[in-house]
Amino acid sequence: MHFLLGQFLVRPPYPTGSYAGKTIIITGSNQGLGKEAARHYARLGASRIILAVRSLDKGHDAKHDIEHTTQCGPNTLQVWQLDMASYSSVCQFAARVRSELDRVDIALLNAGLAPARHAVAEGNEVLFTVNCISTVLLAVQLVPKLQATAARFSVRPVMCLTSSVAHTFTPFAEKSAPEGQIFAALNKRAATDGSYGAREDLYSISKLLPILAVRAMAEKCSASKAPITINLADPGLCWSGLARDFSGGVGNWLFMTVVARSTEVGSRTLVHAAAQGPESHGCYLSGCQIEEPSPVITGPGGKELQERVWKELVTQLEAIQPGGTTNALSG
Repeated sequence: MHFLLGQFLVRPPYPTGSYAGKTIIITGSNQGLGKEAARHYARLGASRIILAVRSLDKGHDAKHDIEHTTQCGPNTLQVWQLDMASYSSVCQFAARVRSELDRVDIALLNAGLAPARHAVAEGNEVLFTVNCISTVLLAVQLVPKLQATAARFSVRPVMCLTSSVAHTFTPFAEKSAPEGQIFAALNKRAATDGSYGAREDLYSISKLLPILAVRAMAEKCSASKAPITINLADPGLCWSGLARDFSGGVGNWLFMTVVARSTEVGSRTLVHAAAQGPESHGCYLSGCQIEEPSPVITGPGGKELQERVWKELVTQLEAIQPGGTTNALSG
């Protein structure tokens, strides 16, 4: 009921203000919410917008469309390759950010997927590779650049991860897995249960895990200690290409028609969250305001679960780039 009331009663504000001089990175920006957020930033005068996409052709199509509708400058939008299913691609992208950009004011980590069938990428179910591990890997690797931007330009950069109300729909059965075995248990279920219900639940978990990660990162890199803000934005149910692999039939189409926000309206929530200050650090925003996430996260055992998930994530991140996580979150 809370979800439905939010869909009908909350109208995210239309983005205003100036982003002149700002450099903005948006992952998953060749379509959907990411593309519409980029369109808002272009309209509002951002100096440089990096469209981080897997397909360069689709990225350039998006670039030309945004340029046509906003009349922004010819050098405002740049298309950079980023494949979130590849850890090496994530690391290469982060290295390019460090070497080629003098500043990063906003990083919208929006790329995600909801495949209807099991697939493996980098040794994990692709849902967890893309929606969680690669997203956190990129977030960690961008933290030093945001901190450097803050110090050099006397601003407070923001990193915002696109979240989902879907995280509230799962009991997260694998939270009771033995120590160090949460991801192993998730991978096992993904490989053995291909039912529609299981895929939906696994998607919900893939959106819950980054909330735990952001809360852990915010504790290690507190708002008072580091002059950056890291938060999460739930855009609500929106029309986008995210769930294109699922076929819900006429009933699902009717539900979406009645309840879902347009892609443009949904994108406003991302722009809003990325404009917030230290009061939103480590927070989950829904309906353009700070909300409590799932009781799985905030209820009894939630803190312990956060620590267990973070420990497993750090183990995987350190295997990808030794020392990267510790160094990024210690300054």
